[in-house]
Amino acid sequence: MARRVTVQLPEDFLDRARRTAAAERRTLGSLIEDWLQAIVKNERKPAERMRIMPRTSKGAGGLMPEVDLTNPLMLQEHDDVEYVRRIRPSE
Repeated sequence: MARRVTVQLPEDFLDRARRTAAAERRTLGSLIEDWLQAIVKNERKPAERMRIMPRTSKGAGGLMPEVDLTNPLMLQEHDDVEYVRRIRPSE
């Protein structure tokens, strides 16, 4: 039987979780449930994740036009997209 629970989360974390859920085409509740199950089962141990840097232009040697290294939200969005790409099963 499912129960309702209220939790307080930082706004930026909640936004990232919503984007991840949307990218995986699932509900936020199911995403959080899977995360909690993994933690309870102790299957998911914290691992140091290597940051994937944005693509660079081969022509001029600089960053692609849409990449702004001064905007941390853009870098986080790039990380989120790369994460979803890696965990999505091959179709």
